[in-house]
Amino acid sequence: MPTTLPIPIQFVLPEGWRPAPPDEVGAPDVAFIALHPEPDAGFTANITIDGDFWTAEEETLADIADGSVERLRRSVGAVEVAGRRSLGSEDSPGLAQRLTLTAVVGGVQRELVQSQVYLAMQDVADPRKRVVIRLILTVTAAQEEAVRADFQEFLRSVAPDSGTPGTDAGGGA
Repeated sequence: MPTTLPIPIQFVLPEGWRPAPPDEVGAPDVAFIALHPEPDAGFTANITIDGDFWTAEEETLADIADGSVERLRRSVGAVEVAGRRSLGSEDSPGLAQRLTLTAVVGGVQRELVQSQVYLAMQDVADPRKRVVIRLILTVTAAQEEAVRADFQEFLRSVAPDSGTPGTDAGGGA
């Protein structure tokens, strides 16, 4: 069963990307997944969204990102942090990291790249609730350059859901 986000968000998918049921594509721990229209040698680039409540006093965004790297290492093996940088402001911090990894997907060993972005957000309905939303692009190393602009376009559209029409992933859509 897909997870749900701790607060509703809205976003716009880049042209051609299509949402998929997380359970049906082997991603049961995410709230939302979108698939690229053109697979690369049998691997479909994807954007996933998940998130959780955050107590900034207890852990930093870097701590959360380190935890993601460690979980990925436990599941696939070799993972390298190719880069990491802070984003946003003190009131609305973020962190981006680029990971390179080798994983067996569909019985085939693949060189993959993940671009992970962590965004701290407040619930529009209850500003006392602070969460971290994790947005991940996973692509083959060969397809990374071609898909990067789509992910950047997607990231620019992500915002807490203020109740206006748009794509809402807060309920695990």
